[in-house]
Amino acid sequence: MEDPAEEDAGLKASREALAFLASIEWKELQDCLFADTLVTVSDTGRELGEFSITVQKANYDSQPCFHVHASSHGSIDDIPCGTSITAYISKNLETLEQNHHEYVKLQDYRLDRKSQMVRRGEQLLVNKVVTEREDVKRQILTFPLTSLEGFVSEASNLVILRILAQRKKIPENMVFLSLDNEMHISVSTYQGLGLKKQMVGQESLEVLGIERTVEAIEDVPTKWHCHFLSDGHLVSRVQVGSPVTMRLVQLPAQMGEDDKADKVVFEKKPLVWEEDMQLCSKFLDRKEELKADHASYVRQHPELKALLADFLQFLLLRKPDDVFLFAADCVIW
Repeated sequence: MEDPAEEDAGLKASREALAFLASIEWKELQDCLFADTLVTVSDTGRELGEFSITVQKANYDSQPCFHVHASSHGSIDDIPCGTSITAYISKNLETLEQNHHEYVKLQDYRLDRKSQMVRRGEQLLVNKVVTEREDVKRQILTFPLTSLEGFVSEASNLVILRILAQRKKIPENMVFLSLDNEMHISVSTYQGLGLKKQMVGQESLEVLGIERTVEAIEDVPTKWHCHFLSDGHLVSRVQVGSPVTMRLVQLPAQMGEDDKADKVVFEKKPLVWEEDMQLCSKFLDRKEELKADHASYVRQHPELKALLADFLQFLLLRKPDDVFLFAADCVIW
């Protein structure tokens, strides 16, 4: 198990960033509980896939928290690729657990990156697995929480962006701690891009732009430009230098009576989900989300393994003809 904290000990979050985290109120977090769905398009306007973000209330180790799920799946140059994030964060935006999965699939080549960070006591444990063809590389890192004041994970970042958009103001010198792609402690910054008009469907709307930059210890910085409506809904997202843009194509549903009256009803059409790229991507993404959620529950309840082992041993000793009836009798007993 590696401990990279010493080599990055000089990096710290700014006072402005720490003050921002401390200033976040419960109502602001409540206002972030909604879903965004954008379409991924190429620079020629071709639809390539879908990007979605959902923030919901949840519980982790019996404590109230927030569940963040983000996913991007599609095909670039007919190459399937995607990324998904499933995480639990506290009301202080501390990351309790995060699972991050990225993949690229070629005919005879597969690149798969998985990382999991879990808060354990006074440490943050990070387990990274990279699969390239048949080669599997594993790495386990540990960071003392004392070295991570002002740390922002990818999941926490998604909530921070919504809060900044709703406040309509990005403070100066917003420098947080982050992890780069190689799991080194680095810094991330936020800067305002000002207001501009942007088309959503047939409407021209005023949106606020925010630039997020994540520095890398061994590579060039990565920048994202995101634009938001005043209520925090994401309108567009692009990684600087990428030919792919994520765009909102339809305004989020409103709860007003006028909007309900104007709601368009589409006729249902039968779909074969295995042959539909978006439905198939959603299925795979939901599968990863459930696996991460179930694995998290098992880790939080180690008594499950002992209980199952005892039951299996009892079952093999008795060797009943009806396993289901035997299991039911064991539960009643």
